Amino acid sequence: MSKKSTSKTSELKIPENVEVRIQGDNVIVKGPKGETGKKLADPKLGMQVKDGKFIITNKKISRSQKRVVNSFISHLKNLIRGATEGYVYKMKICSTHFPISASVESGEVVIKNFFGEKVPRKARILSGVQVTIDKDIITLEGTNKEDVGQTAANIEQICRITNRDRRIFQDGCWITHKAGKEI
Repeated sequence: MSKKSTSKTSELKIPENVEVRIQGDNVIVKGPKGETGKKLADPKLGMQVKDGKFIITNKKISRSQKRVVNSFISHLKNLIRGATEGYVYKMKICSTHFPISASVESGEVVIKNFFGEKVPRKARILSGVQVTIDKDIITLEGTNKEDVGQTAANIEQICRITNRDRRIFQDGCWITHKAGKEI
């Protein structure tokens, strides 16, 4: 009979055009599209970059530790994809009752004339996200998947309608393409 090992290592191969650094609890990924990073901290895990691989070692093998390791690997894959390809979200401005106009002003997306309102609605653009508006299409681009997705959600939320029938009042800004997936 052999004993079970008490430590496990997980590896992720790093592409050639990508540089990965570990500074304390932060993992920083630099690639052709730019630089992005995330804080990945767990006292039971050890992380290192060696021979073109990102290596995570854990002291104990348990279900919860396996979940944490897999989450860290997924986060790192997202960081690498963002640094090499970037993330692009597309939104469509839909208006049936009043013509909606959208613009980008000083770090915010401004929606004017939503349901004929006099006061414009504003959504904050997170750092590292570029927003362009072409007629009724809003395009969001960036290297950090979470920031691009949160900015798209902020825009979608400011156009939320309450106390009306959603089948009739379908005005708003809706996500149509989400990081390579069509919705």
